[in-house]
Amino acid sequence: MEENNKVHYDVSDIQVLEGLEAVRKRPGMYIGTTDVKGLHHLVWEIVDNAIDEALAGYCKNIEIIINKDNSITVRDDGRGIPVGIHPKTGISTVETVYTVLHAGGKFGGGGYKVSGGLHGVGASVVNALSKWVIVRVYKDGKIYEAKFENGGKTTQKLTVIGECDINRTGTSVKFKPDPEIFDTEIYDYETLKVRVRELAFLNRGLQLTLRDDRDEEDTQGDKFLYEGGISEYVKFLNKNKTPIHEQVIHLEGEEAGIFFEVAMQYNTGYSDNIYSFVNNINTHDGGTHEEGVRRALTRIINNYARKNNILKEKDESLTGDDVKEGLTMIVSCKHPNPQFEGQTKGRLGNSEVRKIADSVFSKGFERFLMENPNEAKIIIEKAIIACRGRLAAKRAREVTRKSDISVTSNFFGKLSDCKSKDPKVSEIFIVEGDSAGGSAKKGRDSMTQAILPLRGKILNVEKARLDKALGNEEIRTIITAFGTGIGQEFDLNKMRYHKVIIMSDADVDGSHIRVLLLTLFYRFFKPIVEAGYVYAAQPPLYCIKHGQTIKYVLNDEERDEYIKTLNEKNVRYDIARMKGLGEMDAEELNETTMDIDHRILRKITVDDAISADAAFSKLMGEEVEPRRKFIEDNAVYSEDLDF
Repeated sequence: MEENNKVHYDVSDIQVLEGLEAVRKRPGMYIGTTDVKGLHHLVWEIVDNAIDEALAGYCKNIEIIINKDNSITVRDDGRGIPVGIHPKTGISTVETVYTVLHAGGKFGGGGYKVSGGLHGVGASVVNALSKWVIVRVYKDGKIYEAKFENGGKTTQKLTVIGECDINRTGTSVKFKPDPEIFDTEIYDYETLKVRVRELAFLNRGLQLTLRDDRDEEDTQGDKFLYEGGISEYVKFLNKNKTPIHEQVIHLEGEEAGIFFEVAMQYNTGYSDNIYSFVNNINTHDGGTHEEGVRRALTRIINNYARKNNILKEKDESLTGDDVKEGLTMIVSCKHPNPQFEGQTKGRLGNSEVRKIADSVFSKGFERFLMENPNEAKIIIEKAIIACRGRLAAKRAREVTRKSDISVTSNFFGKLSDCKSKDPKVSEIFIVEGDSAGGSAKKGRDSMTQAILPLRGKILNVEKARLDKALGNEEIRTIITAFGTGIGQEFDLNKMRYHKVIIMSDADVDGSHIRVLLLTLFYRFFKPIVEAGYVYAAQPPLYCIKHGQTIKYVLNDEERDEYIKTLNEKNVRYDIARMKGLGEMDAEELNETTMDIDHRILRKITVDDAISADAAFSKLMGEEVEPRRKFIEDNAVYSEDLDF
């Protein structure tokens, strides 16, 4: 990609498609939401512009600062936005970029060969949704500045405000999100950190610095620079796992101006973790680049195994599921004109990419297997074992199948089903033990609420393949109740309940059961989590009675706050710690945990699948040391320890 350094970038490269309109009236059309996610999206719109300079070969350092007032500063050492008068708008190019929608250097004018921000709306949208914006450009030994306020109105035209070193170039953008637009103004450092680290992995040699000036103790922040790029990313993802081969396999190549890079490593686990990116955008729904690589992976491993007599003639060919068991892989594609499917850019649609991805990956992976026969044998043997597990799971799945689940409302003597057959209004409570199940059954709304009691703790599926999981009666019961099937047969459209509510005690055992269930759902029923169907009920911890009033509170803080209000009025009260759900009567359970007008549910989401995977691997996986360290680091925060 060295030729990128030769492309020109001047006023003529900035093209204007249409004027800036209605962004403030309909911000969701441009940034998705106006909640905390939308707030952080503004940062990425500006950072993406700096990243594009890095992709073009002109930027080596990007700095992101959360200022004390929750404004954001993004600085880069790229070429700097062109400062001349734009011929179409008659105003400076800086003002054009920040006040005109669809104005940018990414529409084929020659400014950028590869870009993540393709719509040309980033800078102007940030301006439209900010209380104020200050843009500084360092260019030709001068410092240029423009200011905007109240939704993108220019309050200071581009002006030279000083001088700088003749060799200094770049852009600095400081903005304050408008509190009238967003639900919150508070930036979360950890949320920004996850994405900044990811961008550093995806752009080897690029240094990104994140600093929080609200934290007076930490003045350095975090610096991310990975010369190994996505190979280091794979190592990072596998840090709580046990690799079966030491070397991270790194493949790259370019065809038809499309650059591909793949890093991969197998571990002893049973789940695959394949993440794909196009121009640094996480294509969480995959696409043609990922399909090409997956297709090639299956074919190359089968061909090698047959050729080297590891797979015999009578043996069944390995499937895609077999060859990706325990695989951690990053697929990165740099495309000059990517076509994304959907507003979220979640899937790459370019049909020509599939063949090119297959070709680039095939050449590199074939060479690796031939040059590393020992590693090749280890990888193929793992796939063969996975194949045997798959065939065993196929046989075990037969146990979970029922011709018509509606024939009985109490299969296995457990499920108390609801009368409604409409999944949109139906919900299933997964409760801990028969006693809690009995109370829940009496306290439920039988029209829409089903009850499934678990007898004991389910299997930790982080340490088990599907065939072993299907040998667990509790898991088979859950599969049958959901109606979706599992593995290759999983079908989200067959899900019988659009609310799966984990109802466990507010104690250590209850928390453990909740984590085991979440691990099961994340590994084997991930689409129901992604669809927003999984919830955790929040049972009360205390019951406070005074006169005819009964108040349930969730934690110690709520208890103390409520008691404080009673003490101020000299009200006599009784306080009792709630026993387990099994000790509550039907009325109490309904009032506190099941009544839709009073209950508190926490929706389980997977906004960051990579972080979620790392958390499950650390807390539920085979490796003891990461879990021990987590406990040691966090035990100090626990107040309810029994000795």
